[in-house]
Amino acid sequence: MASPLWLLLILAAATAGSVMRVRAQGTPDSTGFISIDCGLPEKSSYVDATTKLTYVSDDGFTDAGANRNISAEYIKPSFTKRYLNVRSFPDAVRSCYTLGSLMPGSKYLIRATFLYGNYDGLGRLPVFDLHIGVNFWTTVNVTTLHQAELTEVITIVQDDFVQVCLVNTGSGTPFISGLDLRPLKSTLYPQVNATQGLVLHNRNNIGPSEEAAIKYPDDPYDRAWIPWSNPTREFLEISTEMKMKSVASVYFEVPSIVMQTAFTPRDASKNFDDIYWVAVPNHVYPAPEYICILYFAELQNLSGNAVRRFNITINGKLWYPGPYTPLYLHANPVYNERPLYGSSQYNVTLTATSDSTLPPIINAVEVFSVISTANVATDPQDASAITGIKAKYQVKKNWMGDPCVPKILAWDGVSCNYALSDPSKITAINLSASGLNGEILFYFSKLTSIGYLDLSHNKLTGSIPDVLSHVSSLKVMYGDNPNLCSNSNTCQTTKKMSNSMLVTYITVPIVALFVVAGTVVLLLFVIRNKSAVIRSGVKQQNDNGHKCVQIENHQFTYRELEVITNNFQRVLGRGGFGSVYDGILEDGSQVAVKLQSVSSNHGVREFLTEVKTLTKIHHKNLVSLIGYCKDRNHLALVYEHMSEGSLEQKLRGLEYLHKSCSPPFVHRDVKTANILLSANLVAKIADFGLLKAFKCDGETHVSTARLVGTHGYLAPEYASALQLTEKSDVYSFGVVLLELVTGQPPILQDPQPINVVQWTQQCLAQGEIEDVVDKRMLNDYDVNAVWKVVDVALKCTGQEPTRRPTMTDVVARLQECLRINDE
Repeated sequence: MASPLWLLLILAAATAGSVMRVRAQGTPDSTGFISIDCGLPEKSSYVDATTKLTYVSDDGFTDAGANRNISAEYIKPSFTKRYLNVRSFPDAVRSCYTLGSLMPGSKYLIRATFLYGNYDGLGRLPVFDLHIGVNFWTTVNVTTLHQAELTEVITIVQDDFVQVCLVNTGSGTPFISGLDLRPLKSTLYPQVNATQGLVLHNRNNIGPSEEAAIKYPDDPYDRAWIPWSNPTREFLEISTEMKMKSVASVYFEVPSIVMQTAFTPRDASKNFDDIYWVAVPNHVYPAPEYICILYFAELQNLSGNAVRRFNITINGKLWYPGPYTPLYLHANPVYNERPLYGSSQYNVTLTATSDSTLPPIINAVEVFSVISTANVATDPQDASAITGIKAKYQVKKNWMGDPCVPKILAWDGVSCNYALSDPSKITAINLSASGLNGEILFYFSKLTSIGYLDLSHNKLTGSIPDVLSHVSSLKVMYGDNPNLCSNSNTCQTTKKMSNSMLVTYITVPIVALFVVAGTVVLLLFVIRNKSAVIRSGVKQQNDNGHKCVQIENHQFTYRELEVITNNFQRVLGRGGFGSVYDGILEDGSQVAVKLQSVSSNHGVREFLTEVKTLTKIHHKNLVSLIGYCKDRNHLALVYEHMSEGSLEQKLRGLEYLHKSCSPPFVHRDVKTANILLSANLVAKIADFGLLKAFKCDGETHVSTARLVGTHGYLAPEYASALQLTEKSDVYSFGVVLLELVTGQPPILQDPQPINVVQWTQQCLAQGEIEDVVDKRMLNDYDVNAVWKVVDVALKCTGQEPTRRPTMTDVVARLQECLRINDE
C-alpha cells in the first residue's frame, strides 16, 4: 500500500473492460443493486458489457441540478459511459439523491464516484461535503482534472430509503459522476452498527500479477479490490489455483480469487513493512479513527520443518496477541474492534519470529475511517408530511434532504425543535409568497407540533379545512389569498375581510397533556379488557368528552356557598388547600366547592393563581372553574363536579399547558390525587394553585424560591436545584403511569421507603413485566401494551430532563399502546 492514491486511481482499473475478471460459472444475485449514471439523459439506461449490471439515469432519484458532459480533451478510450457525464448542482447549498425500496435496519455499501473532466470549462477543482442521510460522510477533495475520485461508506439504513446529499461548502460547485448502492449481509463488517459507519480508505488485493481490479461478479457485493503496487520488485508473488476452503469468515467474505494471491519478501530474513496509510483529517473529524483488516492465507503446502510464523505490529506496538501462523487455504482476517487513533501515519509491520523458516505473507488489506451515524432524522410523520407538501405545491425553495437536520441545513422557512434524544419535529412553516396554488392540503394537519403556519400572499383556493383545528396550538396566516373561503358553508372569501393580514387562531387543541391523563385511564381499562361494559363507557366518553357546565365564571358570596353545599354537609375530599364539598346550583347542576381551611398552608397567592389561570385557559381535560368566593377571610373555588372522584382513589381502593398556552405553564403538582374522573371516566386535571408560568415562550426553565409539590412526584432537578421545566411535569406524569400499572403508591415501604420508579426498575432487573403489574389485574392484559406503557413511564422518569420525552411524544406512544391492545 505505497499510497492511498491507488484508491483515487480506481478509474484505470474499474472502467476498462479488459481489466475485469468475470467468472464463467454463474453470476451472483444482484437483487437490490442500485447503479446510477449521474448526468445520463432522462429515461435512458444501459448494461455494462463487463459486469452485466444495468446503469440507469439519475432523473428518478433527484429533482435538482443539471446534466453536463466532461470536456472532450479529458475523455480516454478506457472510460465507461458513466464517466462521460456528470450532474452538477450550482444553485443549492444541499442537493440530494433519494435511494428507495430499502429494508429498514439493513446494512448497505454506498459508493459515489467523481470525475471532474473540466465539465464546466472553468478548470477549478472543487471541494465539497458528502452526507449520508443527516450524518456527515466525507469531504470530497477533487485533486485532478482527469482522474476519478471514489468514496464508499458502509452503514445501516434506518428507513426504507436513504439520501445521499452533496453540500456546497463555498469551495466550488458540487458534482457527481456515479452512485451505487449494494445490500450487505447483516453479519458483514461487525464494526458497523446503528450509530457507527465505516468509510473506505483503502481496499487492496495483494500479490496479483495482473493490474486488475477484482469487482462484481467475483465479489458478489461489488467491492473493488485494487492491486497493490510492487514497484521495487522486492516482494515475491505467491499464488495458487486452489480455491480457499474458507473466505475470511462470515464477517467479511473476501472473494477466493483475492485470497489466491499474496506477497512475501524475497529475502527470507526481511520484514514486511511496506503497508501503511496516512491519516486524512477533515473539518468534522480532525483526528480520524481507523479500522484495519488484514487478510492471511497460506498458499504453499508446507512440508518438513518449514514454518511461517510472524508478529503483527502497528506503529511498533504488538497488534495481534502472540505470533501468527496462516492456515493452508483457509482465509482468515485479523482486525481491530476498537478504532485506532492519535497518529498521523500508521505503519503495519510483519516480523518473522526467530523459529520461523519462512518470511511473512499477506493476501489483502482493508482500511476504513470511522464516522458517527448517531444523528437522528426528523420525525418520520413530519418528514412525510412536509415532503408531500413540497411535491403537491411544487415548492421551489431550497427544500432538499431532511427538513430539520442538521440544523444548519434546515429547509428555508421551516423551524424545528431539537431534542437531544428524540427526533426533531416541525414547529413552524413560512410559505408566504411561495406561489402556492390549489386547496390547503391535509398534510398540514399531520404536523402535530406546528404552532405557526404562514400561507399568506399565495393563490390558494377552496375552503379552510376543518382538519387544521385538530392541530394543537396552531396559528395560521391566510391573508392575500383572494379565492380562499373562510367558511366552508358561506364561502366568504378573504376579499370581504380586512385588508390587513388575517390571523386565525385554531382554538381546539386536542393533543394535550390532559388528554394523556384521560387516555391512560382508558388504557388501564382497555388493558384489563373489561368487555363491552367498559367499551360502551369509552364510547360515551368520546361522545360527551367536550361537554361541560356552560356557566360563566361567577363570584359567589360565602352565604351562597352555604346554600349551595347545604351548610357544607357532604365532603368529597380533602387536600392541602382545604376540603372539597358537594354542591347543587339553582339550575340543578352539580358542583364541587373547594373551601380553604384555617390550617391551610396555601394562601391568597395560590388562590389567585388558580382563579386567574382558569379564567384564561380552557380545555376539555381541565377541570372547569365555574366561580370563586373571596368574601372577607373566606376563600373558595367552585368547580364542575367529577362524580367518580380522583384517579388515586380508583387505584388504591400535560401538553396543553406546555404547548398551547403563551407563555407556557408548569403544573408542579401532577399526581393521581389531582386527576379527577367524571361519570363517563373522562379524566380532568385539577388543583392549579401551584401553577407556574414561564416569563416568555423561549424560556427553558424557571427558578423558584421554594420547593412545592408532593413527595414522590418531584423531579430530581427540581427537588435538588429548584430548576423547574416542562420536563418536571413529565417526570411526575411518569410516576402516575407507574402507579396505574403497578397499583403501588409513589413511595413504597419495602421495608425501607423507596420510590415507585426505583422499585419498578429493581423488579424488572430481576424478573419479567408480570412482577410489576398490579395483581388485581389477574393477568387479564396485553403484555406488549403494558411493556410499552412501562417503557414510556421509565423514559418520563429519567434522571436527565433533556432525555425525557415531551408530552406530545407521550401522547403518541400511549396511543400506540392502545392500538397494540386492540389488534
